[in-house]
Amino acid sequence: MEEKLIIKGNNKLHGEVCISGAKNSAVGIIPAVILSDSGCIIKNLPDIEDVKYLKELLLQSGAKVEEGNPGEMKIVSKGMRNYKADFETAKKMRASYYFIGAFLSKFGRAEVPFPGGCDIGIRPIDQHIKGFEALGAKIKVEHGVIKARAAELVGAPIYLDVVSVGATINIILAACKAKGITIIENAAKEPYIVDIANLLNAMGANIKGAGTDVIKIKGVEHLGSCEHTIIPDMMEAGTYMIASAATHGDVLIKNVIPTHLESVSAKLREMNIEIDEYEDSIRVRGEARPKAVNIKTIPYPGFPTDLQQPMSVLLSIAEGTGIITESIWEGRFKHVDELKRMGANIKVEGRVAIIEGRHKLSGSPVHVTDLRAGAAMVIAGLAADGETEISNLKHIDRGYENLVGKLKKIGADISRVEK
Repeated sequence: MEEKLIIKGNNKLHGEVCISGAKNSAVGIIPAVILSDSGCIIKNLPDIEDVKYLKELLLQSGAKVEEGNPGEMKIVSKGMRNYKADFETAKKMRASYYFIGAFLSKFGRAEVPFPGGCDIGIRPIDQHIKGFEALGAKIKVEHGVIKARAAELVGAPIYLDVVSVGATINIILAACKAKGITIIENAAKEPYIVDIANLLNAMGANIKGAGTDVIKIKGVEHLGSCEHTIIPDMMEAGTYMIASAATHGDVLIKNVIPTHLESVSAKLREMNIEIDEYEDSIRVRGEARPKAVNIKTIPYPGFPTDLQQPMSVLLSIAEGTGIITESIWEGRFKHVDELKRMGANIKVEGRVAIIEGRHKLSGSPVHVTDLRAGAAMVIAGLAADGETEISNLKHIDRGYENLVGKLKKIGADISRVEK
């Protein structure tokens, strides 16, 4: 039975919320464990749909998966034989493409369907394929399935034409056990890449430079076991930061790495939001009406594209006119029509949204178009007058753990009901 969220808005959020493990780390780390000759224990996994889909793919590929304490998964990769990812499972999420790099490294072969996930624009995997081919793999596409094969992977210099988190991670996975040295230039620098490199190095890989734009990988023959704890989810943290600001709230967001959120904190301060940073938490107070600003999304450490949609809500109720320039995904303004239903004054011209702030939004039935648009709709409902109904929750479930429970704990009037 399909469900919807009911939010009665205009309540100030107040209290403490604890952030879960990073989705974007988890979806790379789980396929990375395939490279172990034995297995690994992963901790602080978020309880989200994408993790469940990855578990299905592991089981279908012959891995053994044991779940112990909440957020903990033991993955035994010894004995895996299947290098083909199930079509129906893989198409549910974008990150299924990491199985190409992992299978190619482990088996010398991979067959993985084109990935699914959020429809936020054209997401080519040409940079992934360029990297695999540079390492010696032969790639062909048949009936929507990417087929990769390599008698031997050999390290090579690889320059990415565009900064790509997915391509950077996938090439790292493929290069870990390749013969010789691989150097990735113009690599993405996101904390997720550092997290995945730390896991692989703990397994015995030789990866240097993760977190910079040049990553050097010296191939090794074997990778062993390890225990690894996933970093906090900076996108979940940023979502709660924006929600506190939008509701004139006062929320302490715990279990975060404040340096990962510097671009968000800086922009919120520019909007006259009070931000206090501590060792592993951030306090956000939105006592006054926010001031309009201009935002341009760029790769880390710049302002993240994943928080552009939630920020568009805050700008919709800010004083003045703000401009958002989306430089990453051309389809990331699909939520604007839904915000307009709630009274937002937004004009989109290509990759630019011009937002004239209103004092208040009004509750309305809205539809979620993708994961971060879902977060935006929730924030809009929390800040609006009246009642908001949000449908198509499957996108939200892919990336936010216990959203309703966490929001209720800090004063939101929100419930999940059957339609």
